[in-house]
Amino acid sequence: MTEKERYLPYLSGTGMALIFGFSFLFTKEALDAIHPFHLLGFRFGIAAMLLLVLKLVKVIRVDYKGKDVRKLIAIALTQPVAYFIFEISGIKLTNSSEAGMMIALIPVVVTVLAVIFLKEFPKKIQVFFIGLSVTGAMFIIIMKSSEIGSSATGIIVLLLAVLCASIFNILSRKFSSDFRPVDITFAMMWIGAIVFNGIAVIQHIQNGQLGHYFAPLSNPKVISAVVYLGILSSIVAFFLVNYTLSKIEASRSAVFANLSSVTSIVAGVLIRNEPFSWYQMIGALMILLGVWGTNYYGSQSKKRRMVKKQPLFASALNKKR
Repeated sequence: MTEKERYLPYLSGTGMALIFGFSFLFTKEALDAIHPFHLLGFRFGIAAMLLLVLKLVKVIRVDYKGKDVRKLIAIALTQPVAYFIFEISGIKLTNSSEAGMMIALIPVVVTVLAVIFLKEFPKKIQVFFIGLSVTGAMFIIIMKSSEIGSSATGIIVLLLAVLCASIFNILSRKFSSDFRPVDITFAMMWIGAIVFNGIAVIQHIQNGQLGHYFAPLSNPKVISAVVYLGILSSIVAFFLVNYTLSKIEASRSAVFANLSSVTSIVAGVLIRNEPFSWYQMIGALMILLGVWGTNYYGSQSKKRRMVKKQPLFASALNKKR
């Protein structure tokens, strides 16, 4: 493995976290002018159509021949369908910062599920750093809630989103040997587009407003949200998610979600002029340190396992060099 191949999963995970971190801000802004499922329909609709165009012009290649597509359906029903139903409902009941912070709980759930289903056992020091990053996120949540209040219902709904995201991490990691990242991403976007647009169309028919289905696109906030969420948060970010999960363990890749919490704070400070409090600084530092420690010690243990598996004569040759 080259140095480039070794660091690509971590660069991919970081990019994913930054994109997802800003997505909460765009979602919250758009929900003032559009129904949640309508927004999701537009988001995944544009993502699915763009991927189809890329496939037709042969920029990407999607191949499901001879593969068990039921596995893809299981992945897509978990993420994006179930996850986004809970996430967007939770954002509606809370705010973008709280939603971003809740994502930090994903590594805890993923680590437990990975031990049970993937037999991936993190080192004790990795567990410590995962706990440190999650503690930092929870510290921010608690302090923020004490200042501005929080909806208990919204938090519970977001917890259900965290559970769905964790199950997705396990499934994507488990089936990464059967499907390439682009295959998984393509299926996720199209299933999401069909499900969410189906729900939105039914709601419009019930309200007698089907003729106004595309009316929200005249709102600049909705357009910017659809473009960002549909292209960056859906296509680019989910490709990065599936690539990262195909290269490193689920428990290590999931900890990148904590960076989304820091990103959501930065987005609030720079774009919405939200105050940056002392507790946010402390929590952000704990999150970043936790992300670094989890991946640093994970890569060290992986290197040691690779050295142990080397034949004796190979080790001798390496020493001579």
